[in-house]
Amino acid sequence: MNLSKVVEELIKTQNDFDSAAYAQCFTETAVVFDEGKTHTGRKEIEQWIDTANNDYRATMKPLEYLETEQTLTTEVSGNFPGSPIMIKYHYEFEDGLIQSLKIV
Repeated sequence: MNLSKVVEELIKTQNDFDSAAYAQCFTETAVVFDEGKTHTGRKEIEQWIDTANNDYRATMKPLEYLETEQTLTTEVSGNFPGSPIMIKYHYEFEDGLIQSLKIV
C-alpha cells in the first residue's frame, strides 16, 4: 500500500499510543471531526487522541488507501464494544501535514 509519509506516521504514532507525536502530524490550525465533535488545533487534537488512547487503546491496520479520494480504510481494534471495526478516514493535506481529518 502506497501511503503518504504523514499517514504512515499517523498510523505508527496511533499504534504506539504517542499522543504528542500523533498531534505533530497535523498543521497548527488542523481540524478533526469525530463522533459528532470538532477538535481544532494541535493542542485540542492531542487532548482528544490522548483521551481516546486511554479509553479505547485502539490500534489501526490500514486496509485501503485511495490517494485520489484522500481516504484510508482501516481495521481498528481496541477496548470497545464490537472490536474490531472498519473505519474510514477522510483527509485534507497542507504542506505535507494533515489540515483536516473526518472519521466516519
